[in-house]
Amino acid sequence: MDFNLKKLTSDAGVFFTRAVQFTEEKLGSAEKTELDAHLENLIARADCTKNWTEKIFRQTEVLLQPNPSARIEEFFYEKLDKKIPSRTTNGELLGQYMLDAAKDFGPGTPYGSTLITVGEYQRRLGGAEREFLQTSAINFLTPLRNFLEGDWRTISKERRLLENRRLDLDICKARVKKAKQAEAKAAAEPDFQETRPRNYVLSASASALWSEEVDKAEQELRVAQTEFDRQAEVTRLLLEGISSTHVNHLRCLHEFVEAQATYYAQCHQYMQELQKELSRYPNSFASNVNPSTSASCPSPISSATLPGVSPPGLASTSTPGSAREPSGPLKIQDVQPPSTGHRKAKVLYDYDAHDTSELSLLADELITVYTVPGMDPDWLVGERGNQKGKVPVTYLELLS
Repeated sequence: MDFNLKKLTSDAGVFFTRAVQFTEEKLGSAEKTELDAHLENLIARADCTKNWTEKIFRQTEVLLQPNPSARIEEFFYEKLDKKIPSRTTNGELLGQYMLDAAKDFGPGTPYGSTLITVGEYQRRLGGAEREFLQTSAINFLTPLRNFLEGDWRTISKERRLLENRRLDLDICKARVKKAKQAEAKAAAEPDFQETRPRNYVLSASASALWSEEVDKAEQELRVAQTEFDRQAEVTRLLLEGISSTHVNHLRCLHEFVEAQATYYAQCHQYMQELQKELSRYPNSFASNVNPSTSASCPSPISSATLPGVSPPGLASTSTPGSAREPSGPLKIQDVQPPSTGHRKAKVLYDYDAHDTSELSLLADELITVYTVPGMDPDWLVGERGNQKGKVPVTYLELLS
């Protein structure tokens, strides 16, 4: 108990002495030992590395997991050294909802079968997202976290120890300086007059005492200088390791970008496959509308919205005694555009022509469309420059 009390008292004294030295340095009343330029540059570089690594790490966490509650939950699992439970991605959850909805709507209906197809691809997208999150966490986030929680803590600890050694060194320098000043003052005071021999003896004795104090202070200064130099070398070696940290983080960054590229390529591939799946049924939108609901829920793209187009139910009606037009395949090249009824249309999806009578389409392009008598109401005649051909209505957005 006595030993611990003595150690506590000693530590408190050292802390107080260092605090006084630090305060006097800030006030400019005490000298401060400056670090060499190389070590100062290493410290500045290390601080810059730590600050930007921390920002990149936090923002990457936000990118991979936008939900703050989920991030807090993962943080506690990591601190408790427990495995983070598997969490369903939003894509997987959406896909499951679509599959469940298809069961209620009927998998045999156009809407139900489409929900099944889209739901399966949403689940694939969710699986790709899960794999991307896991790969990024292992290859990118973990190395950054290890640096911040491991290497940087060690560097910070050694830097604090170096600062303490510097304060101790400056305290010893100040003590030596004061002792030498006191010794010089005591040496200047002796009185060689015979009438005052006692003062001479006292002054000589004080000078000897201050000389011993100078020797003791210089010995402590040498020890403090040795400890400071040793700690500066240890800190320098650790700070020079920041270069290898940059090399490691560069490799991790390449792996993160590779994971991103793989993930987005998978998503692009899945969406292309999904578009091809949906393009096999261009009339599925119209065929899914029941006659009883067509009046209350009109189709947004309908041939009845074009001038000169008769509704499908009236296309085959004729008055008695009127001549019937000869039936047969409609030759697109012989079709003459009407004088009125032209509309501009925006292409929603890519479309590949199946024969010479059709016109291939590219998404987002603008074409001119119109209808002709006797034409299937699900198709229009499209023109793009000198090219002309049939185009499906479901691939178009009619513009006013």
